[in-house]
Amino acid sequence: MNAVLRTQLRGVARRPARLLLTGLAVLAVSFVVYATVLAQTITERSVLNGLSGTPEAVDLVISNGTVTTGELAKIGQIPGVADTIGRLDAGGQIGSEYLNVSADPGTGPMSVTKLTSGRQPAKTGEITVTPRTADRLSLKVGGTTKVAFRYDDKGKPLDPATLTVVGIVEGPEDYGFQAYAPQAAVSALTGEDYLQRIDVRLGSGADADGVRNQIASIVAAGTAAVKDGTQPQVATGSEIRLAEARDKAAQVDDVFKVIFVFVAVAVVAAGLVAASTFRIVFAQRMRQLALLRAVGAGRGGVSLSLAVEGALTGLATGTVGVLLALGAGHLVPALARAFGPQIASPGFPLQPALLTIALAVVITMVAVVAPAFTAGRVSPLEALRGAGTTGSRSDIGKLRWATGLLLALVAGLLAAYVATNLPGRDPKDYDATQNMLAVVASGGFAFLALIALGPALVRPVLAVLGMPIRRSGPVGRLAAGGVGGAPRRAAAVSVVVALGVTLIAGALVGGASIRLLADREVAASAPADYELTAHGDTPITAAAVDALKARPELTNLTPYRRLDVKFAGTTFEGLDVNDLNVAALPELKKLDVVGGSLADLGPGKIVISGFTADSTGLQVGDQAVLTHDKKTATLTVVAKLPDSAPLGSAAVLDPSDLTKLGAGAGYAGLLADAATDGEQGRTDGRRALTDANNAAGGAWGVDVLADQRDEIDQQLTILLGIALGLIGLTVMIAVVGVGTTTALSVVERVRESGLLRAVGLSRGALRIMLTTESALYGVIGAALGLALGVPYAWLLVKALGVNAPLGLPLGQLGLVFVILVLLTAAAGVLPARRAAKVSPVAALGTE
Repeated sequence: MNAVLRTQLRGVARRPARLLLTGLAVLAVSFVVYATVLAQTITERSVLNGLSGTPEAVDLVISNGTVTTGELAKIGQIPGVADTIGRLDAGGQIGSEYLNVSADPGTGPMSVTKLTSGRQPAKTGEITVTPRTADRLSLKVGGTTKVAFRYDDKGKPLDPATLTVVGIVEGPEDYGFQAYAPQAAVSALTGEDYLQRIDVRLGSGADADGVRNQIASIVAAGTAAVKDGTQPQVATGSEIRLAEARDKAAQVDDVFKVIFVFVAVAVVAAGLVAASTFRIVFAQRMRQLALLRAVGAGRGGVSLSLAVEGALTGLATGTVGVLLALGAGHLVPALARAFGPQIASPGFPLQPALLTIALAVVITMVAVVAPAFTAGRVSPLEALRGAGTTGSRSDIGKLRWATGLLLALVAGLLAAYVATNLPGRDPKDYDATQNMLAVVASGGFAFLALIALGPALVRPVLAVLGMPIRRSGPVGRLAAGGVGGAPRRAAAVSVVVALGVTLIAGALVGGASIRLLADREVAASAPADYELTAHGDTPITAAAVDALKARPELTNLTPYRRLDVKFAGTTFEGLDVNDLNVAALPELKKLDVVGGSLADLGPGKIVISGFTADSTGLQVGDQAVLTHDKKTATLTVVAKLPDSAPLGSAAVLDPSDLTKLGAGAGYAGLLADAATDGEQGRTDGRRALTDANNAAGGAWGVDVLADQRDEIDQQLTILLGIALGLIGLTVMIAVVGVGTTTALSVVERVRESGLLRAVGLSRGALRIMLTTESALYGVIGAALGLALGVPYAWLLVKALGVNAPLGLPLGQLGLVFVILVLLTAAAGVLPARRAAKVSPVAALGTE
């Protein structure tokens, strides 16, 4: 046994190229697995930090009750408490504009702001503002403004405070009315000692539970001393961050689900990729194993020697893969922060690192030992025929056919189950877990079927997609013949590529579908860049509308009226309807219409929301009877929306019908878009509306709805980018697999290459032939991946129950196909150059 082990290790020392190829595959798998863990950590921290208002350094939060500055001081004296921050907001008016001043220290790990220009406030009366606030409220560093924070019973401001802007900062969000100052300064503006919450950072080695109990005792005593006070809750910072993120990310939760599914599939795919790669690598060692068996080596000795070799290879390459992933995991956030996006660092998850290295060792040992057992089951003379025969066999055997077809049948049945149990357009109490698991299981069985039936699929797919290559000339025919002549090898590599393409296609289709859904939902709630809203008994006049239409900063200006009506057939009183001109706003073209057409809206017609349809039973073509203050209108339903109507209303009517129901001449609001793109255009448009509001005595309110659209779009883009980054790791494995296969092909086909050179094939033509073979691996794999990825992504999106339309980004999918083909071609360049350098005489003399 020792002699066999020494023989194997000497063989490794003499043939380091094969060990390098084997180790490269294990290294790549280790990189993918650990990088996926790091990417999950980065995703979680980035989302929590980006969507929550609580910094990562905060360990405990006291909120949801009555807390005071006195309790803040007592908590700061508890042993183990390193720092405390009181949080509160002071809302004030600058003329008709609103300004919110939040308490923040400005520096240190618990600050939520980052200074970009100027300085931090040093005394009461000094504030920092966000860039959009400075633009929209015309505030400059060094300038002053009067802000009213308190009013008398008649609404008259009491002692407006004079605030000086001393700096510009970046904060968690920037809606154009946000300022910051230290807690003591904000408390002075409100004139109260109450706080909204207290953030606590613990010192190193502090007893978190002990400190938490002491804080609970302090706030309990404080609550008892306050009449009608509510005792606050003491929660951990991670609990608060998660709650805040979930609350603010409600509109993109479905994207989270899709990403988590793809993360799980990516980890499974890495294992499948490793199995395929090692099957190619170690099949080439069958001849060596058989030779050892022929000279008397026992099965146990061969198996043990290979296990030791595999363990050493797995340990070394697994460690390198983890270190490379760790470096990339810290490099990517640093580069991203240099260009703007704030992405969290992943730290160093030690336990996953050790588990990844252990996984690399296990995978390598299993991949090495399996061929040894295969060699032990056949006679040495049978095995000495070499591995090249295995690679060129085109049949897969009856058992493999039966297994593959059975796996495909199971995948089809699971997909059919999901398709027949998809929720309707407006599901009630629908739990997507079962259907999503069924989709993932179906996809897993489909990939197993692809692995089993892959060799039988290579030649039919190659016959269709490889036709242009074969017609390109003799070199193209040789390349296609090389791929088709070794279908098992081609199938193993193509399945690797198909895994990556499937995941990418799924992410692109799923992301495009969710983005379309988000666009339609936002179009209903924020159909324009701005909304000017009337408050109280001061409607927006026709003269004001005409004046705004003359402003060059605005376009698509659309006024509307509102009225509370009752629909016959429902017990709901005071359902809100409006007379918005839906054809005048480009954003409303994104609305999803269940039935009918928005273009049919006119006198005597009505567009109803999904809620109205559910509560009244009305459908397209029915007659809706509306009443208001003893006035009645009978209208024909010409369209139905799945959710709410624009502006959250129950229905949209023609202006003439709303007038018949008693609506006055004044407008409840108006919508408008910025005339030019960019932040400056948006600021100019808002200033035009503010001027009109100031002319009316500040009786109306100005909202920038475009900010809401931007925030949602930004979060969707970030999450989809993270998903594609995760999947890109699997694609990297595919490229490594192609490079490994091409390199092994060069090693095992030295005589064939020499013969081609001897009959006149030039070095350049040989390089092109082998590179084209690599590209064909990508063509086959990308085609199979798109064929699986698009339908499974659509089925998964439908299983979520979110009523998302099918988003099919054909341009992006086509680009993925081209890129994968180019990457796989590039993976074969170096092996092809190596093959071309071998002289025909030396190649023909190789055994």
